[in-house]
Amino acid sequence: MFIDSVELTLSSGKGGPGAATFRREKYVTNGGPDGGDGGKGGDVFFVVDRNSHTLASFRGVRHLQAANGQGGSGRKMHGKKGEDLLVAVPPGTQIINAESGQVLLDLVEDNEKTLFLEGGLGGLGNWHFRSSTNQQPRYAQKGLEGESTVVRLELKLIADVGLVGFPNVGKSTLISTISNAKPQIANYEFTTLTPKLGVVEVDEFNSFVMADIPGIIEGASDGKGLGLEFLKHIERTKFLLFMLDMTNIRSLEEQYKTLKFELDKFSKTMSLKRFAIAVTKTDALSLEEAAERIKAFLKSLGVKKQKDLKYNISDELPSYFQDIYEAKPSKEYFVLPISSAANFNIKALTFALNEILKEAKNEEAHSN
Repeated sequence: MFIDSVELTLSSGKGGPGAATFRREKYVTNGGPDGGDGGKGGDVFFVVDRNSHTLASFRGVRHLQAANGQGGSGRKMHGKKGEDLLVAVPPGTQIINAESGQVLLDLVEDNEKTLFLEGGLGGLGNWHFRSSTNQQPRYAQKGLEGESTVVRLELKLIADVGLVGFPNVGKSTLISTISNAKPQIANYEFTTLTPKLGVVEVDEFNSFVMADIPGIIEGASDGKGLGLEFLKHIERTKFLLFMLDMTNIRSLEEQYKTLKFELDKFSKTMSLKRFAIAVTKTDALSLEEAAERIKAFLKSLGVKKQKDLKYNISDELPSYFQDIYEAKPSKEYFVLPISSAANFNIKALTFALNEILKEAKNEEAHSN
């Protein structure tokens, strides 16, 4: 079961009480105060664990608390500090104040450890309160209470490439073909109910993470279907791959414009994201018919072929399908016909995506 939002109460530990004891030894009369201090309460830390991909471990959890500090004892012995609470979350988790909605932490780096709540200080033992006028203080401090807050944990998947498209356009088939992900695949809409992550091995030295996002329908940005629940995951991806179904009842242009509208309406930052277009299921039509539909789609976009990418397609295919259309002057990086079932252009798509991601990382490194 995929869970991407949970609400729970987090509490740090209470400080242990100081001791009010007196030194008692043979041959020592009127031993003075020797009560030790209480131990500090345990802290609450968030730790990013890349081996976790959901918040399912928090299902049914209402309250998590660090251990209380132990009380002090005689001979000025300090109480033991309470054990810290380590809350392990997947990369991409936001910690949000449940009352105000303020984002308190945005955790993305693997093994990142962040202090969230400090434990209460331990109380002072009675030996701290001795004086010339009060040589037998019979009181000690109580430990301070720990901190407590109600938070909402929200997970936004982190992936290099996010697949965007209507239900049943071939997203699950593609990610199962080129990555190690094994999503459920069937010939009906909404087979994918939860996002799936897969690692795409390009070659011995290069790989990237691809996310299969559940299908978006018209009105998703207004809460229809499953779209709104998972649109936020696309915000984390570096690059979007629009998947348009050649056999869909909607035209390629209609699919593209609807998807763009829903993404832009959900978040203005979506319109600034790099993206490319893959036209799927091209093997379902004759090559001539598929070519005509793609040509019409390209014309509607105003995309002109800039140059061939260096990953060639089979020489046995018509010349039209030997082109990868790159359109860097516009927002589309390329338009590429593919078929996961026939393994058509899949290698070319993999290498093209890898090149774009490397380019994006280089730009990011230079900007920093």
